[in-house]
Amino acid sequence: MRVTAETKAETRQRIIDAAAKLFSSKGWENATTRDIAARAGIASGTLFNYFESKEAVVAELLSAALANAQQRLRRRPREVQSLEEDLFSLIWTELSSLRQFRRFLPAAAETIFSPLRGFSQGGPGESIRVKHLEAVEQIVKGHGVAAPLPAVALQLYWTLYLGVFAFWTADDSPNQEDTLALLDQTLKLVVASLRQDEKREGSHERQSQRSHRGTAAKRHEGSRKRR
Repeated sequence: MRVTAETKAETRQRIIDAAAKLFSSKGWENATTRDIAARAGIASGTLFNYFESKEAVVAELLSAALANAQQRLRRRPREVQSLEEDLFSLIWTELSSLRQFRRFLPAAAETIFSPLRGFSQGGPGESIRVKHLEAVEQIVKGHGVAAPLPAVALQLYWTLYLGVFAFWTADDSPNQEDTLALLDQTLKLVVASLRQDEKREGSHERQSQRSHRGTAAKRHEGSRKRR
């Protein structure tokens, strides 16, 4: 029987929905791909036609929630805010969209976002990382910071972001107030670093221009003497 694109999309969504329920009820470690397939009403082998692993399923689940969060953020009336405030809004809106998954997020995130895994092309968490950093660069660019950001700046930001993310998944303070405080301080560091890089880049550019003008003047003076 020919499987239509619509049927494939429906099956894919059933797998994601089944995984979300199982991760919440059984826990990340105890829910297997066999369990997910059974809950979705498909053969165990069929699941791998859609996702190569349990990690890929949860990455798709989180990616969809984060994409919806970014869409909601873009639809909000644009307010005049500082760079820190705009980054804060992005991160907190995204974290809020994942609140329903907090029960299994610590273990799942440790698997797909662990720095020890590296960032291989096509890895389960890489798409989430890339899309989030693209959103960050758009915000930063809108505040006059030159884009693309240096690789070191992006790595620093992502490392700090993962720290906030990990803290948030286990934060039991009222309304995650401790995470709010940590995020506030983290973004102060991030923005200060970006501004410092911007000043350093501007200084290097001015030095280069002065050096260029000095070299041109010497050539001109040498040309006059030869005459």
